[in-house]
Amino acid sequence: MLTSFLNWFGRTPLTRRRALWGMALVAPNVLGLLFFFGIPVLMAFATSLQQWNAIKPPVFVGLENFMRLATDPAFWQALFNTLKLMAMVTWAEIVLALIVAVLLNQRLRGRAILRTVYFLPVVTSTVAAAIVWAWIFQPRYGLIGNLLAPFGLGDVGWLTSRDLVLHPIAAVTVWQRLGFDMVLFLAGLQTIPRVLYEAAIIDGANRWQRFRHVTLPLLSPTTFLVVVLSVINGFQIFDQVYIMTARTTRGGVGGSATTLAYFLYQSGFIRSEFGYASAIALVLFLITLGVTVLQLRLQRRWVYYEAGEQR
Repeated sequence: MLTSFLNWFGRTPLTRRRALWGMALVAPNVLGLLFFFGIPVLMAFATSLQQWNAIKPPVFVGLENFMRLATDPAFWQALFNTLKLMAMVTWAEIVLALIVAVLLNQRLRGRAILRTVYFLPVVTSTVAAAIVWAWIFQPRYGLIGNLLAPFGLGDVGWLTSRDLVLHPIAAVTVWQRLGFDMVLFLAGLQTIPRVLYEAAIIDGANRWQRFRHVTLPLLSPTTFLVVVLSVINGFQIFDQVYIMTARTTRGGVGGSATTLAYFLYQSGFIRSEFGYASAIALVLFLITLGVTVLQLRLQRRWVYYEAGEQR
């Protein structure tokens, strides 16, 4: 073990000095990850084994919170709503961002201004945006209602219908994340060598064939990154649900818009069940981690790196 450590750390003074510099440079991030992520996770795990309302002393209950979670219909409904909302957001977010990035990667007049306009929702406060969009989706008086009134759909209760409430939330989420994904796709598009497109043109490939056989394969690492970030963000949707359903049903009629993050908030900060909320947080973390690991495994089947190397 000592020999392997010395081989890793370096046998000569020069390699050891470089190793020390490397550890010194990564130390701030490692310490930040430890104190702001590792310790809170351990504390959440300890709290999940207790029954605690922040007033009375905590009582150790073991795995009772997790057993309750497994039989709680509200949890399973929140998980289903989260997966459904994530499925609605992810594909729309990726497809629209890719289309916008391809268009804004062309030589257009005012391209920089258009890129800025599309990125503005990213830096817009989620709370402010959700308030405005909640007004837009108000029946009869909202913008959407006025536009659909000639078709007899002006009184649709977008935020009060069990079947429709997730659609406005998905629309706001896609609108706000579109610019960030667009920037990632733009960065990926600009790394594709122009010589490959020129070779494809010489071979007689049309615009669609160049996009399908050159752009998409070489853009797959960026697409994979966007998919992973979109899925992780999908499990964390909270602000939109909290703000857009605040004046109507608080999480949708019968919990139809309650996501896992909002369900965690309800358990911890409304019902003061901090042990149960910690159990929800850990389960949410494990689900997100599991889905991310699965994506990392599946990337080998469709993500292509330069020189055809697959990782």
